[in-house]
Amino acid sequence: MHETIFTSHPISWFVEGEESVPENVLGWLQEQRSMTKRFEQHCQKVTVIPYLERYISLDMLTTDEQKCLPISERYWLREVIMYGDNIPWLIGRTLIPEETLTDNDKKLVELGRVPLGRYLFSHEHLTRDYIEMGTSADRWVRRSLLRLSQKPLLLTEIFLPESPAYR
Repeated sequence: MHETIFTSHPISWFVEGEESVPENVLGWLQEQRSMTKRFEQHCQKVTVIPYLERYISLDMLTTDEQKCLPISERYWLREVIMYGDNIPWLIGRTLIPEETLTDNDKKLVELGRVPLGRYLFSHEHLTRDYIEMGTSADRWVRRSLLRLSQKPLLLTEIFLPESPAYR
């Protein structure tokens, strides 16, 4: 899938206990609450520009992503760039099995310029199974399996060089 902005570089995921992450970055990678809210503490305005939003098939997921999500006929893919005061801070990739998109959660395919965190963290039935940390081309990366009303979605975030996570 060559239209993706996500990364052409492989992501090296850390094995638990083997990561050596600087303390200032670790807090960002382990953030349990909304990354949008965290970014808002470091700028006047957080904006999201969608790059790609569409349904994809199982074979368009990486092998690694397939291991994280249940098998589905289709997945909603959303790739965005998140900006702090018009400076690109993060690339986000969300994969949502079609079975997750029921009832009110169908709105996930209509977020447009609304940050994912604004939607997810406004729901009381949001849980996080895990956060994995890694690197890709000298950039920090994290991946979370989140559950909205016990239904899974996979969020992977690459912190861009201008992100406050590097300060």
